[in-house]
Amino acid sequence: MNIYVGNLDFSLTEEELRQQFESFGEVSSVKIIKDHDSGRSRGFGFIEMPDSDQAKTAMSDLNGKEVNGRALRIDEARPKKNNR
Repeated sequence: MNIYVGNLDFSLTEEELRQQFESFGEVSSVKIIKDHDSGRSRGFGFIEMPDSDQAKTAMSDLNGKEVNGRALRIDEARPKKNNR
């Protein structure tokens, strides 16, 4: 299951984000989206968890949890819309 994670602290690393989700089960990938020009975090990212039950538990338990002073906003990731 692909999970959207928003309202991330700009200094949070992908490894720190991974650790938040690994307590719920296997994490197959973590990607924090960065600005193309500055390389700075854009404040959101995506987590991929192969087990949907573990992913749903992580989503409900971590949504609103404060990490580095910011409350995480978590939802199931939706496919990117084509702007054509």
